[in-house]
Amino acid sequence: MPKYTIVPGTEVPQTPFYYYDLDLLRRTLKTAADEAGKYGYRIHYALKANVEPRILAEIQRAGLGADCVSGYEVRCAVENGFAPQQIVFAGVGKSDREIEYAIRAGIFAFNCESLQELEVIDELAAKQGKVVNAALRINPNVQPDTHKYISTGQSESKFGISYTEVDAALAKLHELEHIRIVGLHFHIGSQIRKMESFAELARRVNEIAEWFESKGVELKHLNMGGGLGIDYGDPDAEPVPDFAGYFRTFRDNLRVREGQTVHFELGRSIVAQCGELITRVLYTKTTAGGAHFAITDAGMTELIRPALYSAHHRIENLTAEADRQPRPTGLYSIAGPICESSDVFARDIEFPESRRGDVLSIRSTGAYGSIMASNYNMRPIAPSLFSDGE
Repeated sequence: MPKYTIVPGTEVPQTPFYYYDLDLLRRTLKTAADEAGKYGYRIHYALKANVEPRILAEIQRAGLGADCVSGYEVRCAVENGFAPQQIVFAGVGKSDREIEYAIRAGIFAFNCESLQELEVIDELAAKQGKVVNAALRINPNVQPDTHKYISTGQSESKFGISYTEVDAALAKLHELEHIRIVGLHFHIGSQIRKMESFAELARRVNEIAEWFESKGVELKHLNMGGGLGIDYGDPDAEPVPDFAGYFRTFRDNLRVREGQTVHFELGRSIVAQCGELITRVLYTKTTAGGAHFAITDAGMTELIRPALYSAHHRIENLTAEADRQPRPTGLYSIAGPICESSDVFARDIEFPESRRGDVLSIRSTGAYGSIMASNYNMRPIAPSLFSDGE
C-alpha cells in the first residue's frame, strides 16, 4: 500500500512505529538516478538522514555512493555493502580515530573543513604509509532560504574553509605529502526549495574553481553537496521531489571542465517522503485556556524536528479517515508524552475530532525521524515496519 492505512478487521501493531513505503523509495531512487544520469552526475546518499538497514540496501542496490559525516557512518556504509571507493567523509569535527579508520578502509575522499584538519589527516596518513584523496570544503558565503539551524554556507558558519583563507590553504597543500587534492566540496544548507539558491551556489563555485585553476590546481571533481527540500505540507502532491529541476539548475549554471565529475550528497529528498511515524492518541484534554490537546504515545523521542526546528509535518487521523461517518473538526494541538513543554508536534491545527485510541500518521518522517531518536525518559527506540510486511 502506498501509505499506511487502517484496514477494517485487521489489528494495528503496537505503536509508536516507523512505517516505510518501499515502492515509493524505489521510485524516488530511480527518478533521482535517471535525472542525475542525464548529465553524468553522481549521487552519494547522505547517511545522516536514515540508516535503517533495509533502506540502505535499496539505496546501495540503486547504485548510489555514501556521504558520511562521522567515522561511525563510514563504518556503517562499509558494513552495509557500499564500496569504499564510493564513500566520502565530511564533517567539521573528525576525530583521529575516525580518520584512521577511514584511511584503513580506503574511502574515496575526505571533505576537509579546516587548515588544521588537513595537517591532521596528512600526519595520520603518513603513519599508515598512505596518500589519501581530499577535497577542500569551501564556504561560499551563500545565504539559502531555509531555517538558520540547517543553513551551512554563510561566512559566519562553523562549516568549511572560509573563502578568505583559500590562499593559506593552497600554500599549506605544498607542505603536505600524504594528501592528494582531487576537488572542491560545497554545501549551503538543507530543505532548500528555491532553485535560485542552487543557481547562486553554482555561479559562486564557478568563480572559486576558476581561482584554484589559475593557481595550477587540477580539480578532478566538484562536490556540490545536497540540500534539496521536500513538500512537508502536502506530501501527496509531490511524493517525489523535483530532481529534474534540481539537476537542470546545475546543468544550466555550473561550468564543468572536460573530464571533471560532479557529485551530489542527497539525503532528505531520497528518503523523507517514504516514511511515516504511526502513533495512537492516549488522552484528549482541554486546558483552562480552551486549547484542545490530543496526547499521543509518540513524542520528541521519535521525532525531534518540531521541538528542535519548529518544523511542520502533516498529521492525519487514520481512524477518522476509516470511519464511515465524517467527524466534526476543530482546532487541536498534537503533543507527545515527554516531560518537556517543547514536545508538541503541531499547535492549533484544524483536525478531526480525536478520541482515545485513534491512530494518527505523522507524514514525511523518513529523514531525520528514526536516526535522531533517543531514549530520553528511558523510552525504547520505536521499531520499523515496511510496506511489504517484512
